[in-house]
Amino acid sequence: MRLSDLPKGANAVVERVDDAHANDLIAQRLRDLGFVAGEHVKLVARGPVGADPLLIQIGSTRFALRRAEAARVTVREVA
Repeated sequence: MRLSDLPKGANAVVERVDDAHANDLIAQRLRDLGFVAGEHVKLVARGPVGADPLLIQIGSTRFALRRAEAARVTVREVA
């Protein structure tokens, strides 16, 4: 499942970040921010218009991501 498809309030574990092309700076930046395999994430909120941006929490840190960026992160939902 993609992080962008995660239901609001759901918890998940990051499986991977997909590179759109070689030397993908956005994918690398997501990894640098902590979106790495095994990391627990939560979708806190969706924006009011077109559900963009998404408010994602990793540990005690929250990030606003565009849906296109969140779609690069593959997650596994956990209870």
